[in-house]
Amino acid sequence: IVGILLGTFGPRIHMITYTTRSANLMLRALGLSMYLACLGLDAGAHFFDTVFRPEGLLWIGLGAGLTIIPTVLVGFVAFKMMKIDFGSVSGMLCGSMANPMALNYVNDTIPGDNPSVAYATVYPLCMFLRVIIAQVLLMFLLN
Repeated sequence: IVGILLGTFGPRIHMITYTTRSANLMLRALGLSMYLACLGLDAGAHFFDTVFRPEGLLWIGLGAGLTIIPTVLVGFVAFKMMKIDFGSVSGMLCGSMANPMALNYVNDTIPGDNPSVAYATVYPLCMFLRVIIAQVLLMFLLN
């Protein structure tokens, strides 16, 4: 909301709201580094306890399958059949999985803004659908 208000009223009160590309990239990298640092603080505390339980290998296998199969399928359909460029497909897949770390790698690897634009296009819809699908599943499974 503050960004919208500053974008609207900033020029009227002679406020400079332009950010250079280098400052934008620095802030993006700083934000991603802080996110990853906080994420890693408590993420692996019980990892080995979970993996070495009898059902741990099943959970790891299901997680890998549910991650790899849809990603490869959607990537193949978008890249080969729909002829979407690789940068847009990569950004779209990063956005669908809410994976900013992979988007950072894609942005460093592929020149241009196509991955970021595709990420920003897909991410809100996927987050909305995750919340709605979780509610619908709970509604059907608990009744």
